[in-house]
Amino acid sequence: PRGRRIPFMTASAVPAAVLTLLMFVPPLTRLSGWNIVWLLGVQLLLYIALTAYVTPAFSLVADLGRTPAERLDLATWTSVAWAFGIVVAATTPFLSTVFNGAGLSTVRSWQAAVAVVCAIAAVTMLIPRFTIDEKVWAVRDAPGQTPFGESLRRVFGNRFFRFYVAADLAYFCGLMIIQTGLLYYVTVLLELDEELTGPLLLLMVVVAMVLYPIVNSIAKKHSGKNLVVLAFAIAAIDFVGVIFLGRYPFANWLEAVLLIVIFSIPFAILSVLPGWILTDIAEHSARTTGEASAAMFFAARTFMQKVSQTIGVILFALLTSFGRDIGDDLGIRLSGLAGVILYGIAAALFLGYDENRLQEELEAASRV
Repeated sequence: PRGRRIPFMTASAVPAAVLTLLMFVPPLTRLSGWNIVWLLGVQLLLYIALTAYVTPAFSLVADLGRTPAERLDLATWTSVAWAFGIVVAATTPFLSTVFNGAGLSTVRSWQAAVAVVCAIAAVTMLIPRFTIDEKVWAVRDAPGQTPFGESLRRVFGNRFFRFYVAADLAYFCGLMIIQTGLLYYVTVLLELDEELTGPLLLLMVVVAMVLYPIVNSIAKKHSGKNLVVLAFAIAAIDFVGVIFLGRYPFANWLEAVLLIVIFSIPFAILSVLPGWILTDIAEHSARTTGEASAAMFFAARTFMQKVSQTIGVILFALLTSFGRDIGDDLGIRLSGLAGVILYGIAAALFLGYDENRLQEELEAASRV
């Protein structure tokens, strides 16, 4: 009665924020196996709460957009908001310093800083509850009545979604490699201080934010598919650069900055367009089958993201067995080769996505 998305988002917002804080508040202040059990349990509950929020939230984007252009704008603003969230989270060390100066211990200062950020997160996550009336703005076709298993098979059987999710899997696997490997790229390959890692990640987000409106404008005028393929190609080239880090004829800090700035281009494109493309796929499915199942498409994508991120972490860990120290860094450099292969596969797979056919069928179905 209160909508298909907002109730889930409302119910999971505060638990997600509280559970995030509890990750930083172990029950014992000494080394203990119970702290590990606590961490595992809280993290499990946290990801359940986040999934219960994020999947309906992205589905709401598909519900609110009436045209491809509207859905692209919503996807872009969602990415902008996400980037701002990263910036807010990045203030945690600064807030910790402030609390420490006010007399709190180092641990308590960090916990207090995390609490402030989590409180901000909870408030912002609850904003849709008071500002969006699903009955007015998100009126769609009747919700799906198909059993879960059959609905999931239908989603993965969708010819457009198969190419999309396969490329998406390769993308997130590669993204996890560069996120996990950045510390090693900075400290082992470039022999720089690990404190540089945080500012580099922040630089990537800031540059991506600057590029968001450009990506939005180009996608509206040209092909979103071609932009995504271009992004995969640029990311593959950037990973080639990882293989030779520390061996270029200029300062090591400049190598790090160039690596991140170049990756910011595909990062900006792939932060916006895949979500937009998936809303079009979900809308096409709803128009052609008569059953609104956007949430199932986003749930399937979220699941595959978790799978690909896990694969990325495991792959990077396996590669480090070939060397992860200064002077013995073969494994770290091989992660660059893995990135090249993954993004090359992603580009090849996404070439199979028939964007023109989907848009033509979607437009025809909208006229009926």
